Amino acid sequence: MKIWAHRGCSQRYPENTLLAFEKAITIQNLTGIELDIQLTRDNELVVVHDERVDRTTEGIGFVRDYTLPQLKKLHIYADNNPTQSIPTMDEVFDLLEIRLKSGLKLNIELKNSVYPYDGMEEKIVRMVHKRGLQKAVIYSTFYAKSLEKIKMLDSDAQIGILDRKVSDCMYKMKGGCGAVALHPFWREIDLTAEQLEGYTVRAWMSGHLYPEKPTGGRLDFTQLEAQGITDIILNEPEAYLT
Repeated sequence: MKIWAHRGCSQRYPENTLLAFEKAITIQNLTGIELDIQLTRDNELVVVHDERVDRTTEGIGFVRDYTLPQLKKLHIYADNNPTQSIPTMDEVFDLLEIRLKSGLKLNIELKNSVYPYDGMEEKIVRMVHKRGLQKAVIYSTFYAKSLEKIKMLDSDAQIGILDRKVSDCMYKMKGGCGAVALHPFWREIDLTAEQLEGYTVRAWMSGHLYPEKPTGGRLDFTQLEAQGITDIILNEPEAYLT
């Protein structure tokens, strides 16, 4: 089973922060890191999951209504660790670039299925190419049209299609969005292992995010592999790899 850090090490540290990504890159044999991007009002790429800032900061409102300087004034508390802020995609690339060029993968989820941020595909593809990270990056989103656009911008882009059910991922893939991997919710594998044979199936998890305490439990990967899952994107990769 290939293991990915979901929003970084997001069980023990605040999700989608430089701190969570710093902890992830110290884990040996980690396949990759997953994160989410959105656009600010002044057209800057930032790394944040929710469309609103309410859950993870003391702010209120939509990411798209903040300028980058305004977002940077919001705090993400991290217990005894230094307080974090919403990072820019450039800041994350600065942190991860060396590791990405030496084998680590990065799954960039475009959070554009609720609000279709105009120009986000062009900005992230241009940024990836400028740093020479094409082979390290996988693009994903629930919005198949966005993946079609990325494939038009970069015919060699690695694409994963998101949905809850793996059958819905398959349907979107066969619709021509350019995806080569299926990214379903791990509890929604509604096709047989035989039907999934030959596909990369990167299943994602949710729940038990910081500051919730670790459960102390571990998944039985044997059962997941028997369902056809090849990769798991989870919040506490360090529990399996360190």
